[in-house]
Amino acid sequence: MPRGDKSAYTDKQQRQAEHIEDSERKEGRSEEDAERIAWATVNKTSGGGKRSGSGRKSAKKTAKKATKKAARKGGAKKATKKATKKATKKAAKKATRKAAKKTAKKTARKAAKKATRKTAKKTGARKTAKKAAKKTARKATKKAAGRKTAKKATKKAAKKTARKSARTSSSRSAAAKKAARTRARKRNGAAS
Repeated sequence: MPRGDKSAYTDKQQRQAEHIEDSERKEGRSEEDAERIAWATVNKTSGGGKRSGSGRKSAKKTAKKATKKAARKGGAKKATKKATKKATKKAAKKATRKAAKKTAKKTARKAAKKATRKTAKKTGARKTAKKAAKKTARKATKKAAGRKTAKKATKKAAKKTARKSARTSSSRSAAAKKAARTRARKRNGAAS
């Protein structure tokens, strides 16, 4: 299949691409850019051409291959069991990761709220406590993410000071040279 060939896409995908391209053209993009954005969007949402024979591997195909391979080694029942176990394990891992992230966020929020309620009894004090809790949370995230940036900042500062010292030394020598020249001119002017 030559590059840029759209025969692997279904009619629905082609309609989607046309619609996206039209909307991009309305926004003022060139025809080439609009087409490029449209097909990139279709690829991202649907994972490429869905028509059979398009060379894409779906989950079903890989599962079938696994079952066939296992069937050659052992019984067909074992193969299907192994394939289904693998698929369920993957899905369960994904679900647990997502759930863990959500629960971590929720518990962090709850802890922050509890801390603000305990420390602040008045409404005005509550607001300030909330702000303080938010600030501390931001600082903690910045600390974790900002360690790398801190290293970069120190490197930049060191480079800057090195540049400044180089500039000042070179400018001093230039100033000294200039002063020597003017002194020499004065002497020569006074002598004649």
